[in-house]
Amino acid sequence: MASYLWVLSLALLFMVSGVRGTSPRQPIAVPFGRNYVPTWAFDHIKYYNGGSEIQLFLDKYTGTGFQSKGSYLFGHFSMDMKLVPGDSAGTVTAFYLSSQNSEHDEIDFEFLGNRSGQPYILQTNVFTGGKGDREQRIYLWFDPTTAFHRYSVLWSDYLILFLVDDTPIRVFKNCKDLGVKFPFNQPMKLYSSLWNADDWATRGGLEKTDWSKAPFVAAYKGFHIDGCEASVEAKFCATKGRRWWDQKEFQDLDAYQYRRLAWVRQKYTIYNYCTDRVRYPNVPPECKRDRDI
Repeated sequence: MASYLWVLSLALLFMVSGVRGTSPRQPIAVPFGRNYVPTWAFDHIKYYNGGSEIQLFLDKYTGTGFQSKGSYLFGHFSMDMKLVPGDSAGTVTAFYLSSQNSEHDEIDFEFLGNRSGQPYILQTNVFTGGKGDREQRIYLWFDPTTAFHRYSVLWSDYLILFLVDDTPIRVFKNCKDLGVKFPFNQPMKLYSSLWNADDWATRGGLEKTDWSKAPFVAAYKGFHIDGCEASVEAKFCATKGRRWWDQKEFQDLDAYQYRRLAWVRQKYTIYNYCTDRVRYPNVPPECKRDRDI
């Protein structure tokens, strides 16, 4: 009888608390060539272990980059990266999704290099209908140059979730009901690049790239893509509603994930457009729903 009451109590607890959010499924590592192709400066990409790991090189002549073979409307995308070590000021390592037209959608991870001994800055941004200006910047709680760490995006019709090693660092929810555009009908490719941006990347361009430290090297592995592949002209995902990221448990964060997000906000966030009253005298409408204020 006691065990029956215990089970009943647990059932009632779950009914009251509702369906918990769930972390995205674990990515599956594949070789680079399964999902990606180089896009420029092919000789500045080196391949190791049958293409399961690559390195991008930046010197004073050029950087380099690659892109996904397919275009996607929603999905889960991740990359294991080891960033440029040492004095990386002026360099930017980027991993992002972007559509192709003028009023484009884009989901960005940008890693801004810094002088030796100073922390990397991770900047995220979301463009919808050609409008960005939603920058958030954090320090990472580890050294991203000594080992591989996983950077992921979960993009569904409900939210865009940025994760670092399964820790949520940002959520951008679908707020179309508040008049905020949300990426939903423009397929995006994935891109990554290592390039010189010393006109803005480090302390607003005050710190310039020290070319005596070149070549600068960033390493990649994993290359996970689990998305709804679509032609660039597509306006909807043919399997929408049937993919795992459409299910109830993935439509929001659970209490633990929100606590982790709050931890990042409190300890590591150094800039958040939602709290910038100079740029935005009125709080952007999505910020409260995203728990950014």
